[in-house]
Amino acid sequence: MFIPYVEMFIMFVFQISHFATCACLSDKVKYPSFFRTIPSDLYQSRALAQLVRHFGWTWVGVIRTNDDYGNYGMATFAETAKQLGICLEYSVSFFRTDPPEKILNIINIIKHSSSKVIVAFMSHMDMDVIIHKLSDHNVSGYQWVGSEGWIFDAQTAAADKYHILNGAIGLSIPKAYVSGMEEFMMDVRSLNTSGNQLFTEFWEELFNCEFNAETYHKRCTGTEDLSQVDNSFTDMSLMPIFNNVYKGVYAVAYALHKILKCNKTCQTDVNLDPHMVSKYISFTAFDPSLNTAWATCLEY
Repeated sequence: MFIPYVEMFIMFVFQISHFATCACLSDKVKYPSFFRTIPSDLYQSRALAQLVRHFGWTWVGVIRTNDDYGNYGMATFAETAKQLGICLEYSVSFFRTDPPEKILNIINIIKHSSSKVIVAFMSHMDMDVIIHKLSDHNVSGYQWVGSEGWIFDAQTAAADKYHILNGAIGLSIPKAYVSGMEEFMMDVRSLNTSGNQLFTEFWEELFNCEFNAETYHKRCTGTEDLSQVDNSFTDMSLMPIFNNVYKGVYAVAYALHKILKCNKTCQTDVNLDPHMVSKYISFTAFDPSLNTAWATCLEY
């Protein structure tokens, strides 16, 4: 995802994405300085087809987000599905800003289909639209198979229409743990001493209090316990994404370390340019079990 941003900056600076999975970004002619710390959808699409075949589902419907993420991902799924003897009853696409009549047409296709398995290669935002429309038309009882774009999204799971997705299965970003991350997130109250305005707004909103409260309003102390409230800021289910960001930052750090020939000190007279950094980044990868770099290549 986020392909427009990649295309906007690709000529000016190297990029490392923690979340862009489209297989199209592996084109090194078009995206010579793009790297990522998350696998290409080429592997996810093939794995989804193999998952469907594993359960013996050979007659399915498919729906995708109408953008590069959905179109490329579903194209690979369809190709692999054909090789595995899986037939597609229908294949439809939409985007969340499409006119209501197009979305209604998709709902009718699903309602009148004979297949009871739906493979959805979609973003969570588009999936949310579909879920609510299906609920409005009382359409349920399907086996959903999903891509990482929505299958592990906490908001999708918490939606009041979640019964539409009962029994859904799919693929997700591998579990990961960044040492010290949870402890750091739970101890952000120290930012309060810096006079950080963003911290103040976040804290007041989260705990429904004010630091400069009048007598009729709850006063913030700055010592409130984050572990006692349900909020996305401390949602550790996002740790796999944090881990991808962590690896991206370290990839740049290792590349700079090599370029500047750092030992106890680093050279300061090196003229850095994006192509040089990209070259060194391409020889950095991570041991997934240790979160450390080793000398092969980054996923791209």
